[in-house]
Amino acid sequence: MPHVILKMVEGRTEEQKRALADALTRAVTATLGCSEDLVSVAIEDFKDEEWMARVFAPDIQQRSDTIYRMPGYGPEG
Repeated sequence: MPHVILKMVEGRTEEQKRALADALTRAVTATLGCSEDLVSVAIEDFKDEEWMARVFAPDIQQRSDTIYRMPGYGPEG
């Protein structure tokens, strides 16, 4: 029962979010061989200025062992 949580900077329309949820569902079912009724998708929007503190640090940097594709950006310094 895959549950996908997508976090992104705000600014996308509800139509874009629904299309993305549908595309993610298709990718999950095709890759894992499960039915669509087992897949759930959540989308969480964040303000750009919140991203590094609320998403990058806790979800990417501090949980790097769970990340299968690292982003091409990081904290300045």
